[in-house]
Amino acid sequence: MRISSAVRKVQPPPITEVKRWVADRVFPGDKPLVDLCQAIPSYAPPQGLISDLQHQLNDPQTFKYSPDEGLPEARSEVCAWYQRFYGAAPTPDNVCLTIGASQAFWLAVVGLCQPGDEVIIQIPAYFDHLMGLQSLGITPVCTTFRPERHGQPDLDEIAGLITPRTRALLLVSPSNPTGAVIPPEQIARLLDLARANRLMLILDETYNSFVGTPPHQLFAQKDWEENFIHIASFGKTFALTGLRCGALIAAGEFVEQALKLQDSMIVCSSRPAQQALIYGCRHLDQWVRDNAAMMRHRHDSFKDQFLAANTPFELVASGSFFAWIRHPWQGLTGRQAARRLADEQNLICLPGEAFGPGLEDYLRLAFGNLETDQISQAVGRFC
Repeated sequence: MRISSAVRKVQPPPITEVKRWVADRVFPGDKPLVDLCQAIPSYAPPQGLISDLQHQLNDPQTFKYSPDEGLPEARSEVCAWYQRFYGAAPTPDNVCLTIGASQAFWLAVVGLCQPGDEVIIQIPAYFDHLMGLQSLGITPVCTTFRPERHGQPDLDEIAGLITPRTRALLLVSPSNPTGAVIPPEQIARLLDLARANRLMLILDETYNSFVGTPPHQLFAQKDWEENFIHIASFGKTFALTGLRCGALIAAGEFVEQALKLQDSMIVCSSRPAQQALIYGCRHLDQWVRDNAAMMRHRHDSFKDQFLAANTPFELVASGSFFAWIRHPWQGLTGRQAARRLADEQNLICLPGEAFGPGLEDYLRLAFGNLETDQISQAVGRFC
């Protein structure tokens, strides 16, 4: 069968691969499966959102297309949400609602790049970003991971990687997989670097609502649209991962061009997802803050217990949804180490090499599925 050679070279979806390792197993009651594999909220949306969505299903309009960029009221509510959580906001013309952050990423890079162009990407990188760039024939130019930086970007290194073929700087904050949050002043410097080199800063902020403070002030800057593209996932914010609820936020001109891609990809985000987004933006600010505080507590508890347990694994970076650890087994790749934990400890996590080259010594742990009363049991599996 003829299949694109570029696609053949892309790694398989790592979460799918790891979950297949345990798909047919039955786990004993005294050692159940601990799932540190996928970063989805363990909690459901609040009943008010569910009830509102059930009510919306009685309206025949719910089953029709919306405008390609999304319902006007949904985009307006998104902007109001940014004003409250960031202290500054885009306008509705800057917003295109998408099927999750991953589709927003594709709109961004396809709108910016052609095959053979380069995107500088911080390592460890979100695996879907690497997979998407490779599939499109866009070259990911990877930074070097230095554990002593604990997941923070090195702006001097990034500047040194810029070439005439560079089109964008791509970063994730809070990071997936390290959990590290790039400080606002560093994000401002990254935008300055992009401006100085006539590049775009693409910032994936899927976990922005879990930071606890405004992540940055870029939306307050004059002409931010000239060099900044923001990617969002309200699926994490409002626990709507199954509805695939994201957004591309960029210059109005860029959004207009992206609608050509949107129309040929999906036409529009689903109306039920947009209705859920409207409800969440209007009514769930305190619910979001409460869950962000709960996730920070979950992370802090895991980190404290992990360090106190003095396991042979090294905690290199962590925050909110994630921990990035170095495994102790010389000669084993991250994939082999993750498989060993799955087979021997009934614990699943992701191998480091899924997040970029040269990361075979590392593993990603995700806390979304880890309830507070499971933390000590999870830590014990690393001992």
